[in-house]
Amino acid sequence: MMDRFSWMAVYPEILLLVMACVIALVDLLDTGRRRMAAYLLSVLTLGVLAVLTGYYAHSGQTVYGFGGLVVSDPMANWLKCFAALAVLATFVYARGYILERGMLRGGEWYVLSLLSLLGIHVIISANNFLLVYLGLECLTLASYALVALRRDHVASVEAAMKYFVLGAMASGFLLYGMSMLYGATGTLDIGGVFKAIASGQIRQQVLVFGLVFIVAGLAFKFGAVPFHMWIPDVYQGAPTAVTLMIGGAPKLAAFAMAIRLLVEGLLPLAIDWQQMLALLAIASLLIGNLSAIAQTNLKRMLAYSTIAQMGFVLLGLMAGVVSNNALGAANAYSSAMFYVVTYVLTTLASFGIVLLLAREGFEHEEIADFAGLNQRSPLYAGIMAVCLFSLAGLPPLVGFQAKLSVLQALISTGQAAHIALAVFAVMMSLIGAFYYLRVIKVMYFDDPVGAAGPISAPWDMRALLSFNGALLLILGIVPGALMALCARAIVQMLAT
Repeated sequence: MMDRFSWMAVYPEILLLVMACVIALVDLLDTGRRRMAAYLLSVLTLGVLAVLTGYYAHSGQTVYGFGGLVVSDPMANWLKCFAALAVLATFVYARGYILERGMLRGGEWYVLSLLSLLGIHVIISANNFLLVYLGLECLTLASYALVALRRDHVASVEAAMKYFVLGAMASGFLLYGMSMLYGATGTLDIGGVFKAIASGQIRQQVLVFGLVFIVAGLAFKFGAVPFHMWIPDVYQGAPTAVTLMIGGAPKLAAFAMAIRLLVEGLLPLAIDWQQMLALLAIASLLIGNLSAIAQTNLKRMLAYSTIAQMGFVLLGLMAGVVSNNALGAANAYSSAMFYVVTYVLTTLASFGIVLLLAREGFEHEEIADFAGLNQRSPLYAGIMAVCLFSLAGLPPLVGFQAKLSVLQALISTGQAAHIALAVFAVMMSLIGAFYYLRVIKVMYFDDPVGAAGPISAPWDMRALLSFNGALLLILGIVPGALMALCARAIVQMLAT
C-alpha cells in the first residue's frame, strides 16, 4: 500500500487526469453552454493546480513516490506551477478564438490540452527512464491531435503529419538511447544510472553511443538544429491557439527532461554531452536567426526565433558542466531555467496578441497584417513591441536579463572557448534584432490595411495581456526574486 507521501508526489497529476475526464463528460452534454462550462472548469482546475504546486515548491520538501519512480522536489513543483499558469493563460487568450469565433472544437481543445499538461507534469517529476518516456508520449500524442483539430484545413493536417512522423523518429531515438544505457548499466532508475556510470566499470564506448541518441531526442523537444525541421511548419500550420500551447509550457518540460537525464543521470559523461550541446547551440543560433530574416509569416518567424532562443538555453546547460564548483554549476543551470521561464512568459503575450487579432476565417498571422496596429490600438501595439524588444534582448526588459545571466554563466567558467561562444551569441542576437524591429516598424509606421477599425477584447483577456506585458518590464527591472527562486530550486534539486 502506498503511504500518503507517495500519493503526495502525484496529487497534481491525479487532479489533471480526473478533471480531463470530467470536462470530456461535460462536453457530451446537449447544451449550448457546454464550451463555456468546459472553459470555466479548465481555468479553475489550472488555478488550483498552480496554487497547489506553488505551495509544495515553497515548502522546499523533496518527496519520492511509487518506489522512487516519481520525485516531487522544489524544481519540479515550480516548473509544474509555471506550466499550469502558462496553460491557464493560453486558455484565457484563446477564449474568443474558441467560444466566440468557433475556430476550434471546444471540448477536444480543453481535454487534449489538459492531457498534454499531464504529460508535461509526468516528465518534470520523472525519476526513471520509463516514466520520462511515458510522459513524453502523453505530451506528444495529445499535441499531434491538437495540431490536427481542424480536419478540414489542409495546412493543419499537413503540419500534424510532419509533426507525427518526425516526433515518432525523435521518440525512437530517445527510447533507443535509453535501452542502450539500460543494457550497459542494468537499471532504468536515473540515480542508479548515475552511480553505475560513476563506478567506472562500464565501457565508455557503449555509454557514449547511447548518449548520442539521448541528446538527439532532447534536441528535438528543444527544437534545436538539426532537429528543428518540424517547428516552422507546425507553428504556421497549426491553429494559433495550438501553436501557443505547443510553443509555451512544453519548453519547461524539455528543460526538466534535460536536467533529469543529463545532470542527474549522465553527469559523469558531461565532457561528452557538453560538446554536443555546444554544437547544437551554435547551429541553432546561426540558422534560427538567419532563417527568421527571410520570413513574411509572423508565426513562422517566431518559430525560427524559438530555435535561436533555445540556443541560449543550451549554452546555459553546457556552462554548468565546467564550472569550478557546485555554486557555479547551480548558477549556470538556474540561468537556463530563468531563460526558459521568461521565454515562455514572452511567448504567451506575443501569441496572445495574434489570437486577439484573429477573426472568423482569418488567423491574422502575416507580418503585413500588423500594419498600423498602433493606430488601431496603442495598448496592444505596445504590448507586442515589448514582447519583441524582450525577445531581441534589449534593456530594461526581462529578455535582456535572461541573455545576460546565460552569458555571465558562460564567461565565469574562464575558458577561452566559452568566452568565444558568448561573443558569438551576442553577435547572433544583434542579427536577430533586425527581424524583431521589422515587425515594430510595420506596426508603428505603416498604414492600416483595408477598413480596419478599433480592437475590442474580453475584459479578462485585456487584463491578462496588460499584466503579462507589464511583467516583462517589471522582471527586467527587478529580476532578483525570480532569479533567486530559480537558483534555490536548482540548488535544492542538486542537493538531493
